[in-house]
Amino acid sequence: MPLSTNQINKPIFVVGSPRSGTSILTWCLGRHPNMLALPESSWMGDLAIDLAICYQIGTARGNLSVLSAMDVPREEFFASFGESINDLILSHRKDLEGKRAGPSRASTSSVPSAFKRTDAKYEAKARWVDGTPEYSFYICGLCKLFPKALFIHIVRDVTSVVRSMLNFHRVTGIHLVANEEEAYNYWLRTVSSCLLAERAYGPRVVLRLQYSDFLDRPESTMRSLLDFLGEPYTAECLTPLEKRINSSNVPADFKIGDPETNPNLVEQAMRLSTEVEKKPQPPEASPTAFDEMEAAFNERVRYVATLNKEYQKAQQIITTLRKENAGPTTYIQKLI
Repeated sequence: MPLSTNQINKPIFVVGSPRSGTSILTWCLGRHPNMLALPESSWMGDLAIDLAICYQIGTARGNLSVLSAMDVPREEFFASFGESINDLILSHRKDLEGKRAGPSRASTSSVPSAFKRTDAKYEAKARWVDGTPEYSFYICGLCKLFPKALFIHIVRDVTSVVRSMLNFHRVTGIHLVANEEEAYNYWLRTVSSCLLAERAYGPRVVLRLQYSDFLDRPESTMRSLLDFLGEPYTAECLTPLEKRINSSNVPADFKIGDPETNPNLVEQAMRLSTEVEKKPQPPEASPTAFDEMEAAFNERVRYVATLNKEYQKAQQIITTLRKENAGPTTYIQKLI
């Protein structure tokens, strides 16, 4: 029997490049009797940044706030919000699963039938899984909100991903990327970020999963995955794989190789794709990689915290230059 909801705060995040299988893996895990699959979100990563800014303000030297007066540790500050998010999600799991199991609605009509539950097992679910690809860039912040969170980095070869991205509009009518170069860059950025997290936190926190293994050896791969998550195996997690879903409908004769694409970028992505496929993830966490992630997180916090101030400064300069009838060159020089 799963533990009560107030004892479990170990969410699961499926990260990696879009079109790498993040959605299907999330829904497979959502078929588990103890895991609730959430719709893709984007707010938790931004929340971590905002909380870091709030903590800085609340503990600033000379600030007589409750945080500074009570010496509230940064880790505790983040984790308390994470606990509230976890409790909030689990307390509404019945509502989410009920909508999926009920009549088709506008909000759920795009969900393939293989992804919809038809039973009432949601009462027992004590964990949740989120497969938002953009969280690849927020792993550090998510670890602060959820210190016991686990991450699955699903990685697919870059050529397949680029072809799928460029054909994404066939499914949704929305262009995921503007061109081939953007697709390569998107894959490279997300995968590089996840690989850094692999090194920073180690295989006990971040597990790399090959997309090809997931499709070619689904049962053994799922067993290993659930073992990593600390959950018992259930064959129901493989149900969404019985039918090909969420495909980009890539034509068999569709080719990539836009001459406008930066060849150095393509070479870099191809080289990393081959390396990730052949080289296993590091067996231990790296303090150096951890420090690098912390530095990047703190830099992002600094950037967001000063963004409004810098914007107002730029607006003031523009207003002054307009009054002086300055030319465009002067505008740029002043802004820089």
